Amino acid sequence: MTKHDHDHDHHHTPTRRSLLAGASGLLVLASAPGTASAASTRTARSSDIPVKRTGAARASRLTQGTTLVHADMHNHTAMSDGDGDPELAFASMRDAGLDVAALTDHATLLSIEGLSSEEWDRTGQLADAANDPGAYTAIRGFEWSHPLQGHANVWFTDDWVDLGGAGSPGSLYSWLQDREAVASFNHPGRESGMFDNFSFSAGALEKMVGLEMFNRGDDYLFDGWDKTGRSPLVACLNVGWRTGLTGVTDEHGTDWGFPEGKGRSGLWVAENTRAGIFEAMRARRFFATRVSGLRLDAVANGVQMGGTLGLASGDVQFTVDLDRGPEWEGKPLNVQVLRPGSDAPTVVDVIETQSNKLTTFTVPLNAADGNWIVLRISDPAQANPSPGPSGHACNDWGVAYSSPWWLQA
Repeated sequence: MTKHDHDHDHHHTPTRRSLLAGASGLLVLASAPGTASAASTRTARSSDIPVKRTGAARASRLTQGTTLVHADMHNHTAMSDGDGDPELAFASMRDAGLDVAALTDHATLLSIEGLSSEEWDRTGQLADAANDPGAYTAIRGFEWSHPLQGHANVWFTDDWVDLGGAGSPGSLYSWLQDREAVASFNHPGRESGMFDNFSFSAGALEKMVGLEMFNRGDDYLFDGWDKTGRSPLVACLNVGWRTGLTGVTDEHGTDWGFPEGKGRSGLWVAENTRAGIFEAMRARRFFATRVSGLRLDAVANGVQMGGTLGLASGDVQFTVDLDRGPEWEGKPLNVQVLRPGSDAPTVVDVIETQSNKLTTFTVPLNAADGNWIVLRISDPAQANPSPGPSGHACNDWGVAYSSPWWLQA
């Protein structure tokens, strides 16, 4: 199916959102108090009130040829189950200091109405009007939504699909294979089927580039552990998916881009354009965080996050560039080295560090123990509100996740 084959009446009210929540119990309202971060500006919400922002510089101290951009790639409006006027969303996110933003309203979920063809076209028109190549990238996307298997965001397609055209994760992967697209697994594990337990599809390997680790205020490393006893990160990467790790606000209200404490992503791009964002996402050259203004770059044996290391075993030297500007000068943080485990990630090393410095350390790795490595940045002074196994090193508060590296087995 290349076009949505049944149009809907596109007159909506905010009650669509409560209908979606009531129908599936999955789409819920969340908000986080706080302020935005990065240079003074006037906001779309209150044009007469400046918002003070702080943050790190955008140039890496480790790598050359790319620049950091701050992105939020998962947002909703009244065109599906959000409360906000879509005309305001892109301007709000730009005023909040984001460099890249996407609208990803839901495709239809069961009998509850999501995007119509007219609204899909409108999303594209709004993105085109807001797009400012080199300064601000506005992107059209959609959220494929299954009540049991999970939700997936899809970007950079000319068309879209709902359960009528792709009724299972496998059929979504088949749909993606025919398109120049990138996609992500959203809030993994929130829905019980968890994408058929992340059943692997080689044909969709280069399409599924993201796994949400921060969604709203939640850290999905162990979300639901008390019920499932499994980490979505481990479940996804252990079966062979090569996803980078992202943070998103999943905004359903009218505060696009602003609430501090919600997820966002940092992408290392050659240029801040749609083509540049697409290339960085395909390369998994990005990180997840839930604090604004954070810069995280990391290399392993000189290879930037998202890349493949040309060895099956041996010592690997990591260097981490971690900065959030003057606000976090000297703040104690940990770097945790995550490796595959059967249900929870194995933490093979914890390195004490501080914000606003370079940290170098060496870890012996062997592909026989699993082929992926992730760095988790944590604040040891705060607890993880969604803890995993008792005594696990990641039961502290997550600040950021690098995208993985893969050992060449």
